[in-house]
Amino acid sequence: MIERITPPGVPSPRGPYSPAVRAGDFIFISGQISADPVTNQVSLGDVRHETRVILSNIRRILESCGATPADGVKCSVFLRDGMDFAAMNEVYAEFFGDQKPARTTVACRFANTDIKVEIDCIAYKPK
Repeated sequence: MIERITPPGVPSPRGPYSPAVRAGDFIFISGQISADPVTNQVSLGDVRHETRVILSNIRRILESCGATPADGVKCSVFLRDGMDFAAMNEVYAEFFGDQKPARTTVACRFANTDIKVEIDCIAYKPK
C-alpha cells in the first residue's frame, strides 16, 4: 500500500511532490530546505541554522507517521559548499544522536543560490 503524506505543521511543497510517501513499512521524505513551517518562507542563515530548520521539519514529518529520527535508515545531504560539511555534520550528529542512519553527502548547485543545504530521509517503521 502506498500513502502520500502531507502532514499539518510542515512547510508546503514547492513543487509537484508529496512531503512524504509511506510504502509499506518505509517512509520516504522528500528533500527538505530550511522552510519555516509557520510562514512557509525559506529561513536563510548559516548552514547550522538551515540544517536545524530542515531536521526539525524532518522530525515533524516522521512524527506524523508515528516514527522518530531513530527510525531513519538513510539520508542524503546536499551542500552548496563542501566546506560547510563540518558545521552541517555537527547539527546532524545532535539530531540523530547514537541512532545514525546511513548517509550520502554531496556538494551541488541549487536553483535558489541562497540555499545552503537540502536533506532527504528514508525511515523504516512497521505499522
